[in-house]
Amino acid sequence: MTYLSLTEVETLARAVHEGQTDKAGRPYAEHLRAVAEGVRARGGGEEQIAAAWLHDSVEDHRLTAEQLQELHVPQQTKDMVLALTKRPGESPESYARRVLAVPGALLVKESDLAHNADPARLAVLDAPTRLRLTEKYARMRALLGLDRNDQA
Repeated sequence: MTYLSLTEVETLARAVHEGQTDKAGRPYAEHLRAVAEGVRARGGGEEQIAAAWLHDSVEDHRLTAEQLQELHVPQQTKDMVLALTKRPGESPESYARRVLAVPGALLVKESDLAHNADPARLAVLDAPTRLRLTEKYARMRALLGLDRNDQA
């Protein structure tokens, strides 16, 4: 089987998120690009970079899990995307355990959290939202054990 190239995965991700914006009103594709670039900068492989482009596609109902399974991308990429997909009513602890259990997913989530918690990105939000998200992202970093890396 021939897999989609990273350029083709990017094109697909941009298409399925077309018209979507982030909490600050910016085109959602900017977030996807930042996460993919963060994964690349952290030494991630092509499967992880592809997962970064697709990481919110199922969670945001842009693709179904079935459509994801039909994509011509490695199963490892699909597994990471599904691991990174939060489920309705799921606890942060359960989510973190799943991310940690799937090879490659932690690096993608680390890049996602880094972009989500970027002070410049948060600065445009109202104070209550900024505080809520800052606490949420810090808690997830702790659950994933990412804060231990900062102390090394």
